[in-house]
Amino acid sequence: MSTADPEPQQPHPPPSSYMPQSTPSHHASSLTSIITACHTLIATFLSETHDPDSVLARVQNQTRISLRIITDALAQYTLDELALSYNGGKDCLVLLILFLAALHSKLPSIDETKRPLISAMYVAEADPFEAMEEFVNWSKQIYHLDLARYTKNANTTLKGGFEDYLARNPSIKAIFVGMRRTDPHGANLTWFDRTDSGWPDFMRIHPVIDWRYAEIWTFLRHLKLEYCSLYDMGYTSLGGLSNTHQNPSLWDPVKEEYRPAYELTDDKLERSGRS
Repeated sequence: MSTADPEPQQPHPPPSSYMPQSTPSHHASSLTSIITACHTLIATFLSETHDPDSVLARVQNQTRISLRIITDALAQYTLDELALSYNGGKDCLVLLILFLAALHSKLPSIDETKRPLISAMYVAEADPFEAMEEFVNWSKQIYHLDLARYTKNANTTLKGGFEDYLARNPSIKAIFVGMRRTDPHGANLTWFDRTDSGWPDFMRIHPVIDWRYAEIWTFLRHLKLEYCSLYDMGYTSLGGLSNTHQNPSLWDPVKEEYRPAYELTDDKLERSGRS
């Protein structure tokens, strides 16, 4: 069975490039404060008026749908039975912010002396980008995640990571996953799906499954959320160093540089930099 990576003796301080601008966590020193900050941010966004045909209006609608799914999950499971799968990518980040915002309804019952962090797990690539590792470590601290980290290798697969995590956390019955329809194996998923045969048994919850690529980026940029710096360098889908490249669709031959990920317009080209 795979085992979780050991915790570092001292967490690395967040690099200056990841210091938030108007990120809701800027003054959030506790789980309660980050939940409140995310709730306020989302509530403010949903109160805005936008042209019904605009991408921002579509994002507002997607946000309401996702919040309903998360709220349904919170009604079916206790917090002790829920965890997040978080790898620092754009989709997982949207999911994380929405999950924290939805937890506002649970604040009267959250005892921070017993629960100062959100249960989460991360299965890293065997050859992760340093920038991704730094961002995951930064968001672990900022968003108050109890993040169990695994590294893919000859003995640890994605499935093995989940097996070990559930063995160490037997109360977990459902895990939020930031998959979308365009991801591999995502086309036929629903909001709630039990794992397939041969996998450890738990409920997979997919609140952002129907979000489009442009909607993900509109949410992150409109709300001024901090994200991994690799996306500004032309990467649109992040894996490991050996299988992830800058998206050729974003190459600017005039400036001789890659445009940022949020300038990609075709969902079908999102994984053009993955091999």
